[in-house]
Amino acid sequence: MTTGRDLGFDPSRLARLDKHFARYVDDGRLAGWQLAVSRAGQVAHEATYGWRDREASLPVEPDTLWRIASMTKPITAVAAMSLWEEGAFELTDPISTWLPGFAESRIYVKGRDRTMVTVPASEPIRVWHLLSHTSGLTAGFMRTSVVDELYRDAGYEFAAPPHPSIAECVDDWARLPLLFDPGTAWGYGVSTDVLGRLIEIWSGQTLDVAIANRVLDPLGMTDTVWHCDESRRSRLAALYVPDDNDLAVRSPISDVVHGPPSILSGGGGLLSTMSDYLRFTQMLAGKGEIEGTRVLAPATVELMARNHLPGDLGALSTGGFAETSFDGVGFGLGFAVLLDPDKLHSVASPGEFYWGGIFSTAFWVDPVKDVSCVFMTQLMPSSTYPIRSQLRQLVYGALVHP
Repeated sequence: MTTGRDLGFDPSRLARLDKHFARYVDDGRLAGWQLAVSRAGQVAHEATYGWRDREASLPVEPDTLWRIASMTKPITAVAAMSLWEEGAFELTDPISTWLPGFAESRIYVKGRDRTMVTVPASEPIRVWHLLSHTSGLTAGFMRTSVVDELYRDAGYEFAAPPHPSIAECVDDWARLPLLFDPGTAWGYGVSTDVLGRLIEIWSGQTLDVAIANRVLDPLGMTDTVWHCDESRRSRLAALYVPDDNDLAVRSPISDVVHGPPSILSGGGGLLSTMSDYLRFTQMLAGKGEIEGTRVLAPATVELMARNHLPGDLGALSTGGFAETSFDGVGFGLGFAVLLDPDKLHSVASPGEFYWGGIFSTAFWVDPVKDVSCVFMTQLMPSSTYPIRSQLRQLVYGALVHP
């Protein structure tokens, strides 16, 4: 059996991970958590601690089911790029080829209601703009502009109004002005949800079927699902939010995912387990392959993990919430990409790619040191504590044979 020591880690230093994050539970900041560290395709360290449902005294277990929220986005991106490998589209194709509502997109300039001024976009939204969040689309929860206020007015904040399909949501977004000319800036929002709709069109399948066929089933991710059915309900982690004293208290929306979703959100709709998502990250670390199963070609993964922006997010971001720091960080086709670790005072490698979810889940893949990590918990929002930076400190502090 391969151990952490065999993979270049000091076991006593890996134990610091457990001790450090156990304090988060012991002092009430988190209810519970689960983590795994891998190297060279093999698990170096796994741990669980605390409660998946604190009020019911149910502990975190290896098969606990977690809401992964925006960690759905990389899965959607991989499904899209598998279609790209088949020639379904070009990255430079305008999305209006399939979504005609975006044929005459306009850019917000100033004003509100009758005084609002918009101008025609000088560049169409292209597929790569969706994958890199440079489309000009935003989201109602951003709260940084008049444009995201228009999303909220249309019923879109953290969720969507009642709709029979994602197609209707996309039509609604196409009628709203863009935050900026596509390709000129970076803004987090509904880009990956629009990409999900394109996957349906390109594949001729609903998004759940397409993602299952292209990612989940080949990787054996049998517990990565769009809602928590009765057979899995006892394994679902409850959702928590910080109170005024920064202690985790149960969220009133904890049971929302028990029923099928009203729409399939490629940007945030999945639940998963540690073992499932670990296989996904190991596939990425393996340049598209794991245990003889290939999902993407190595060149495709390398393309996705390169910066596709003309600079870093520090210069290009429109601000607001994102699952990453900005300085020294670029963005590829589905992931943030670390360009300059020194700007973040980080020991991670240039070229590391990663993302996280609003419920404080996170993953990263370091192709230089061949290290990857997945962390699961259920505290909203993910900006509450510096869990992700502390993970890197502790993991790399345990890596003694790089």
